[in-house]
Amino acid sequence: MTKTIFFSVGEPSGDQHAARLIRQLANPGGLAMQNDERIICRGFGGPSMLAAGCRVDLDLTRHAVVGIVEVLPKLRKFFRFADQAEDIFRSGSVDSVVLVDFPGFNWHIAKRAKKYGIPVHYYCPPQLWAWGAWRVRKMKRSVDHVVAVLPVEQQFFNQHQIPVSLVGHPFFDAVAEQKLDTAVMRRFHSQQNSGERIVAVLPGSRDHEVRSNFPIQLETIRRLDRELSESGESVRFAVAAYRDKQCLWCREQLSEEDKNLPIDFYVDCTSEIIEAAHCAMMVSGSVSLELLARETPAAVIYRVGRVLHAVGKRVLKIDSVTLPNLMAGRKLFPEFISVGDPEPAIDFLTETMRAMLQDSFYYAKIRRDLQNLRNEHASPGASQRAAELLRSKLFGDLETLPEKKSLGMQTQMRDAA
Repeated sequence: MTKTIFFSVGEPSGDQHAARLIRQLANPGGLAMQNDERIICRGFGGPSMLAAGCRVDLDLTRHAVVGIVEVLPKLRKFFRFADQAEDIFRSGSVDSVVLVDFPGFNWHIAKRAKKYGIPVHYYCPPQLWAWGAWRVRKMKRSVDHVVAVLPVEQQFFNQHQIPVSLVGHPFFDAVAEQKLDTAVMRRFHSQQNSGERIVAVLPGSRDHEVRSNFPIQLETIRRLDRELSESGESVRFAVAAYRDKQCLWCREQLSEEDKNLPIDFYVDCTSEIIEAAHCAMMVSGSVSLELLARETPAAVIYRVGRVLHAVGKRVLKIDSVTLPNLMAGRKLFPEFISVGDPEPAIDFLTETMRAMLQDSFYYAKIRRDLQNLRNEHASPGASQRAAELLRSKLFGDLETLPEKKSLGMQTQMRDAA
């Protein structure tokens, strides 16, 4: 019997996560075998899902928005999209709905699916555990099962009696699949062979993050270069920009006095830089998961305005802004939220990076802790585990679930089924 899964995915990153899941649904475990033709995937998504074999009824990733200012002008359009999904649900052709992040819109999709009695699963759920806990009521009303990607999510939804299974984060699948640029890696290896250590500089993926945080990182580089040069140590700083214009802006921040700084700028080489780096200074974000996967110690900063910081202190229910720290329950990556005067953040970065570069015992301890956390929570295979869970929900064949070694998921699946 053929079953149809409807996906609703609005962010480019979610498009990639969903595409891996769709490939696993079609070809379990990536084995050289006939595709599982029992499952048809369709819905709202993006080009990655289309390439994975999903019928994309609407490229929702083209309409991704951030913040209320961007959302309001497009409200009517999003309601039309929700109506389009309801027309599909009304036809009776959909057996299950999978939502991926994008909560503002996906709440409407979930509500309309439930109107027609269609089971709803939330993969990569919204971070209600960090903020917005009041939306738990929406989750209880509209979602049948949460497919959690972080231990803190599993704990949160368990506390609120919402069926949940922990499969691990698909980001680690992406890291495992990543093919590093051999030419870039040869350059880094050449630098390392000459006695240079590489420090990754990750200024963020969004323009406002780069403009707020890179000046702090640059002043830290200046101070470290002076100190390390005096002690005869050789270090190069590799700036990983996501876009050409961000790279250009970072270059323009160098003054005439910076012409001898040991600093290089790269675009779209973040994975290579993290892999080669001795340590990193980074802006808080999902890239911290790649640092964990590659066991690269890092110091984390994030610069915010006074108003946003005041609101965050009232709303946020967590004591860290770094995902590996939340996974570990302690601060493996030292972090600092910068508000107002940037000098304390510069001091923090300088002191922490100096310790990572000069204190071998401190550095070794961080590496050891990262390795332990990686072994426990950063193994690839999340997409396969999520696919097996969805398959079991559709067909009831729990015996096909893979043995779970590190996430303790199998028992949870059986209990939640």
